[in-house]
Amino acid sequence: MTQTHSPSQRITAEVTAWPGVRSSPGRRGEYSFRIGRREIGHLHGDRAAHFSFPKPLWRDLFEAGRITHHPVFPGREGMGARRITSDADVRDVISLMRLNYERMLARASGIDETDDAGVETGAAASSR
Repeated sequence: MTQTHSPSQRITAEVTAWPGVRSSPGRRGEYSFRIGRREIGHLHGDRAAHFSFPKPLWRDLFEAGRITHHPVFPGREGMGARRITSDADVRDVISLMRLNYERMLARASGIDETDDAGVETGAAASSR
C-alpha cells in the first residue's frame, strides 16, 4: 500500500533534513523553519508558504511569478508568499526555502553579497 504525504509533510521532511535546520510551530498557527534565530520561511498548513528575501531578490522572484505579496504586507517588497496547490508548488516552495537556507549559510560565513535590506555586507562590502 502506498502512503501519500501531505504537501506540508513533504516540505517538512525535505527542509528539516538540511544540516542545522530546526522547525517548530509558531504563535500564529504557522510552522517555522530556522537556522539559529533566522527564519528560512514558514508554512500555513498545506496551503501557503511565506518568506522574507532581500528586496532585489524579492523583485526577481516576484517578476518570475514564483512569489506574490505577503497577505499581511500587501505591496511591500521583501515579504513574499507562495500558494501550495500542486506538486510543482511543493517543489518550488522547497526550492525557495533552499535559496534562503543557502543565503543564510553564506551570510553566517561572511561571504554574503547583501543583507536583508539589500545593502552590501561581508566580503562584498569590505572589498570596495
